[in-house]
Amino acid sequence: MNCSISGEVPEEPVVSKSSGLLFEKRLIERHISDYGKCPITGEPLTMDDIVPVKTGKIVKPRPVQAASIPGMLGMFQIEWDGLMLSNFALEQQLHTARQELSHALYQHDAACRVIARLKKERDEARALLAQAERQIPMSVVAPNAVTDAALSNGKRAADNDELDPNGKRIRPGISSSIISELTDCNTVLSQQRKKATGKIPSTLAPVDAVERYTQLTVNPLHRTNKPGILSLDILYSKDIIATAGADSNAVVFDRPSGQVVSTLSGHSKKVTSVKFAAEGELVVTGSADKTVRVWRGSEDGNYECRHVLKDHTAEVVHLCANYEFVSVMTCIRASLRYLLLPVSNTMLWIRVIWFLSSKFAKPFYMFDLKLAEEDDELRFFFCPLSQWQEMLRIYMLFLKME
Repeated sequence: MNCSISGEVPEEPVVSKSSGLLFEKRLIERHISDYGKCPITGEPLTMDDIVPVKTGKIVKPRPVQAASIPGMLGMFQIEWDGLMLSNFALEQQLHTARQELSHALYQHDAACRVIARLKKERDEARALLAQAERQIPMSVVAPNAVTDAALSNGKRAADNDELDPNGKRIRPGISSSIISELTDCNTVLSQQRKKATGKIPSTLAPVDAVERYTQLTVNPLHRTNKPGILSLDILYSKDIIATAGADSNAVVFDRPSGQVVSTLSGHSKKVTSVKFAAEGELVVTGSADKTVRVWRGSEDGNYECRHVLKDHTAEVVHLCANYEFVSVMTCIRASLRYLLLPVSNTMLWIRVIWFLSSKFAKPFYMFDLKLAEEDDELRFFFCPLSQWQEMLRIYMLFLKME
């Protein structure tokens, strides 16, 4: 009779009531105190379920192998072979551990080098960007000023600067009449907004109605290994929903039927923003992979990628759809082309966007007009570069008519 744990003849044999297995008393006591279950069957076991087996108090006989010298030599040989095999296995494990440690150290060293290189490139890029931002107003607002900038001993010649009647230098790009119209419009709109401040719009749902809201459905649309929905847009005319997920996919979902209409796969990183355009015929997605994709719906309900915009050098963080125009806003430090023209307390932002159609993509300019420093509202305006001054004048007249 051998112990079920050690395989040896037990000195203090005990038997389990539930399984009938034989154990060494000291081994089964330690196992029960650690785990509280049978080591063989896995069933719950306590010391009350253990029954000691009484044996005769006689001298244990010698094993057959120990009865002679050749038998003892055989036992020693078996023990030696087992010891050598165990030693060999330990050496193999040590060698594998050394290789893994060396590989990890090489990876750590390579990662440190890459981090140092990226930090250096980041600092250089920031320096170049700061230099470019200082040069943009000179190169965009006054492109002809370079030819007129005659330098004398490192300073601009005062003879070439155009001065107004008050003796101040005239800013190129925006005439005095436009500045006057902007200032007058700013005064009127600021007064209107100050009067409307603090008033709750009547279109908002009351508090008691919101408190009665209940959850209707739960629809898992994205992968569970990378959970998270980063953006959502609803097309109310067709009652469909578009979601952007962290799993690098966008999903178009039909709410009445509860079915997925189409899964938009193509981005290599998380999709940060999604918008419907052209009454649902187009779906625009922006991603952390620095691209914007335009998807067109087909007759069978699926959406196919028609355009891929790769003009950004940073993550696309937001899309803003406006009728047939879609503006793409990215990290300003990395890739957003912009120009800031200070006009009294008015700021004019000019950004390059893309006009989307089914056959081509054409660059347009967008104006974000912030009419006062205390005003948080942005107005958007779109026009070609060659017509921006005339279009701005028309836009200001339109604001006066509101």
